[in-house]
Amino acid sequence: MNTTSERLIDLMVDARVLTFGDFTTKSGRSTPYFINMGNLRRGSHLATLGALYAAAINDAFGHDVDVLFGPAYKGIPIAAAASVSLSRDFGHDVGFAFDRKEVKDHGEGGQLVGHVPQDGDRIVIVEDVTTAGTSVRESLPKLRAVADVDVVGLVVSVDRQERGKGERSALAEIADEFGIRVVALATLDDIVRHLHNREIHGEVILDDTMASKIDEYRAKYGAT
Repeated sequence: MNTTSERLIDLMVDARVLTFGDFTTKSGRSTPYFINMGNLRRGSHLATLGALYAAAINDAFGHDVDVLFGPAYKGIPIAAAASVSLSRDFGHDVGFAFDRKEVKDHGEGGQLVGHVPQDGDRIVIVEDVTTAGTSVRESLPKLRAVADVDVVGLVVSVDRQERGKGERSALAEIADEFGIRVVALATLDDIVRHLHNREIHGEVILDDTMASKIDEYRAKYGAT
């Protein structure tokens, strides 16, 4: 496990982004853990997250990216924070953009906010967690309706290492389907290794019982 993964996991625990219990995912699966980046609520949290995303983007794409696109709503602060960090920490001043849930029919109008995509722009989509590639499927038509862009990658916080439509992971399927590079800052394996029976603020949040529940979940839904 690398330092980026550890820092992300610590941030998610501190901000209660990562919680354990009984939840239902958007896809309808019952899961013993849940990740909600909407719980980030302090400037320090967002600054750390932006720096982690920026480092991952710089490692994976270098300067071969022109725009960060954050799908509404949770991708919006990620794109903004990561673009700030790329400029400040890596001297790479990229554009950032996000979409509206509904097309604006007054003022300047349109569905995209921020950088207006231009022909040839190399775009990386950033979001919190994905299991079915829905945001990518929804984002591509919006971006390509504006310009002839090249979506080169997707960066997410955590790879849940779950099956997609087949036996392979959902992220691997997305990479193949759209011909893009997919990067995750951390994996479920990283989370278990980092937190299992570890005391944080006087409490063990991932004990043997919870680890067994995660094993059962992975036996049912995990990718091969």
